[in-house]
Amino acid sequence: MARIDKYDPVSGGYRAPLSGSRRISEVGDVIAVKLDGNGRVIKSTDAVCRGVICLSSLLNLADKVDVMTSGEIVDVEGLDAGTDYTAAAAGALAEGTGVGWTVEAWRLVVRVAVGVEAA
Repeated sequence: MARIDKYDPVSGGYRAPLSGSRRISEVGDVIAVKLDGNGRVIKSTDAVCRGVICLSSLLNLADKVDVMTSGEIVDVEGLDAGTDYTAAAAGALAEGTGVGWTVEAWRLVVRVAVGVEAA
């Protein structure tokens, strides 16, 4: 089960309410997320990623969650060492750039570049 190892709550992310119609049950999973039109956290369904979450308990609709943009998550399963990762369908991670990279296969360094995109 993945867990947050390093996280600065002042500058390592932001807090926003969860969106959805049911409980979030992926406790211990690393989930790439973005924000919906109401500023609520939703799973990323494409390459757009505004951070990652790694829940330590079950949460309900509108519960506030810390979205990590900079930090480290350890005990992650299914990743390869020395690989860049990005957001993929259903909030999963895929090889590419954008979310972060692994040092060891079980340690994900999160560095999500969050900024305003030019129109």
